Amino acid sequence: MAHAIRFYEAGGPEVLKYEEVTVGAPGPGQVRLRHEAVGLNFADTYFRTGLYPIPLPAGMGVEAAGVVEAVGEGVTNVAVGDRVTYTGFVNTLGAYSTERLIPAAPLIKLPEGISCETAAAMTMRGLTSSYLMRRIWDFKAGDTILLHAAAGGVGLIVSQWAKVLGLNVIGTVSSDAKAEIARAHGCDHTINYSHEDVAKRVRELTDGVGVNVVFDSVGKDTFEASLDSLKRRGLMVCVGTASGPIPPFNPQILAMKGSLYLTRPALADYIADPAEKDELAAELFGHVAAGRIKIEINQRYALEDAAQAHRDLESRKTTGSSVFVI
Repeated sequence: MAHAIRFYEAGGPEVLKYEEVTVGAPGPGQVRLRHEAVGLNFADTYFRTGLYPIPLPAGMGVEAAGVVEAVGEGVTNVAVGDRVTYTGFVNTLGAYSTERLIPAAPLIKLPEGISCETAAAMTMRGLTSSYLMRRIWDFKAGDTILLHAAAGGVGLIVSQWAKVLGLNVIGTVSSDAKAEIARAHGCDHTINYSHEDVAKRVRELTDGVGVNVVFDSVGKDTFEASLDSLKRRGLMVCVGTASGPIPPFNPQILAMKGSLYLTRPALADYIADPAEKDELAAELFGHVAAGRIKIEINQRYALEDAAQAHRDLESRKTTGSSVFVI
C-alpha cells in the first residue's frame, strides 16, 4: 500500500499525518511515479504554516526522485522505467509519498551517475544555485559574494559553484562547526553572525569596498546588514525568509546606500521555459557528475518521521541537504 504525508490545517510540525493512500492509473499527461527519495526543503514549512496558502487538506513536499511505473495518454517526454527527478511549486505538491500521480511536464530525466537519492537532495537546491550563478548577475572571476546560511543545502552548492567561476566567497554561519563545513566547501572567509557584526566584518575583508552580490536566504534578521555589505551599485538577492518576511521599506534607502539593486527571484520563473530548465539542469548535473560540486546529504529520515524532520529544519540543526529515504 502506498503512503503519504498529508495535513488538514496549517500549524506546527504536529499537523503532518502519515496515511495510507490509493494511487490510481495516470490520466492524460500524467505518470505514476514510484519514489526512491524525497527532498526536504525549508519552503515545505511555508506550506505547512500557511505562509504559502493552499486549499486543505493537502499533500506536502515539492521535490523527489524515482522511477516511472506507468504513463498516461499523450506523455512523450518520459517512458516506463525512466529514472526521473522533479521540483516545482503547487504543480508538484505531494512529494512526501511513496508513490503518486504527477504531471509529466515537470519531470527531468536523470543521467547515469546521478542517483535518485542525490537527485532528491539537489534538484530544488541545485536548480536554485544554477540560476543564481548563471542568470542573476554577469559574474567575472575575482568578484566577491556574501552568502548567508553558507552551510545550508543551497549554500554548499553555491559556494562550490562560485569557486568554479573564480569568485571570492564570504559565508555567514551560526556556529564554529558550520563555519568549518562552509570553508571545506569553498568559502574563503566565514562570519559567525551570532557574535560578529556582519557588515563591519565584510568591510574589513573587502578593504572597505563591499561585495558585488549578497545572496540572502535569511530575510528579516539579516536584511539591513546585507544592504550595508554591498559595494556601490551592488545587487541584493532575497532568496528566502527563514527568519521571517522582510518588513516594508522605503526604496529610497537603496539610493542612499549606493544605488543598490534588489531582486526577489523565484525558481518557478527560471524553470518555466522547458529549454531553459533543461539547460540549467544539464550544467548542474555535469558539475555533480564530474565531481566539481559535491552534494552533501547530512540527514536522512523515514517518511513517517516528517514532523521531526521539520522540527530539525526549523531549529537550524541541519546542514547540507536532507532527504526522506523510501
